[in-house]
Amino acid sequence: MSPAPTPTGLASPEARARLLKAWRGEIVAGRMYELIAERLPDREAGILRRMSAAEASHRARIEQRMRELGVEIPDPGSVRISTWMRLQARVAPVTRLLAAREAAEDEEVDDLYRRSTGDEATDRLLREIRHEERAHSKAVNEMRASAPKAAPPEAPILSPGQQRARDRLDRLIGGRETWHRTGGGWISGAIYGANDGLAAVFGIVAGVSGATGGSTFVLTAGAAGALASALSMATGAFLAERSEAEVAAANVERERQEIAEHPEEEKEELSLYYQLKGIDEQTADAMAEQLARQPEAMLRALAAEEFGGMGDTGDAKAAAVAAGISTGLGAIVPVIPFIFTTGSTAIAIAAIISLVAHFAVGAAKSLVTLRTWWSAGLEMTLAGVIVGGATFLVGLALPT
Repeated sequence: MSPAPTPTGLASPEARARLLKAWRGEIVAGRMYELIAERLPDREAGILRRMSAAEASHRARIEQRMRELGVEIPDPGSVRISTWMRLQARVAPVTRLLAAREAAEDEEVDDLYRRSTGDEATDRLLREIRHEERAHSKAVNEMRASAPKAAPPEAPILSPGQQRARDRLDRLIGGRETWHRTGGGWISGAIYGANDGLAAVFGIVAGVSGATGGSTFVLTAGAAGALASALSMATGAFLAERSEAEVAAANVERERQEIAEHPEEEKEELSLYYQLKGIDEQTADAMAEQLARQPEAMLRALAAEEFGGMGDTGDAKAAAVAAGISTGLGAIVPVIPFIFTTGSTAIAIAAIISLVAHFAVGAAKSLVTLRTWWSAGLEMTLAGVIVGGATFLVGLALPT
């Protein structure tokens, strides 16, 4: 039932502020779910898009109450997601993004919906939304942590039949299929490559500068260190992606073997997945039976349910190039001044530009870690000061 209308203009300052804050929160949450959904397979993307639609429904209900209270509804276009948040939504690991959304939902529930506004009808509306936001938080948590996947958010509490299906599926998978793995992306590897290259070569440059007073030996040592770091990181990234591809291919092959060796159990497993989506047992069994007549189709269906697809992974060559170039770019920064000059001047310039680069790389890392950019940048700068200072002192103690 909709809250009873209140005479126009009688909204308390607390109710007005709380409704506006909740309204903005629903818009931000909906847009973030849409951005994250663009990176996910169809099934998981569908869950997040339904959650985005639910946020839009909450917003509509809040707007209705704002109209009843005579509160002016701002232009939705005035609510902006920062460029930094958009980059995080496209770059950061999805599990970390979902964890951040879960934490934001919990914080919003505690901040907005628990305290009274002084208006009974508004409090009732916010309490109703609070319960739904709690369900969203649980659904996001299940998406992050569960395998098999969680039920859709509009039905976070499983029906008795769905719960029985889940229990049977857990037993079925738990006994035979503990070999699934997940992979990562090359963008975060590139960021961490720049971080490692900068930190390692800054330490080399600082140490050799302390030992030689900033002589031409610094250029030789720094350039060699930069090249070695870049090649090492590129090789490591290539081998890591190859390993992920091999594991993914092995997963698919193992699933194909399971279908051949245990067709009835695999058919039951597929039916249980469908039942968890709300399909009745008889229909789910019929769908699984139909797919079982085409082993490759059944393989694709099970692969999609169990580990998100047929084992597509990142490009090993692209990962190697990205990691190698980013590491090399980070590593060459402390060396640049010694290309043009030597001595104390080169040491001072190298220290300044290296610490600035440390801040920039630290801020870039927040795209992956979801920390505030300035705190991540300052932390990285402090690490650079410690590494550079320590190695410089070691160089002074061991002069060449």
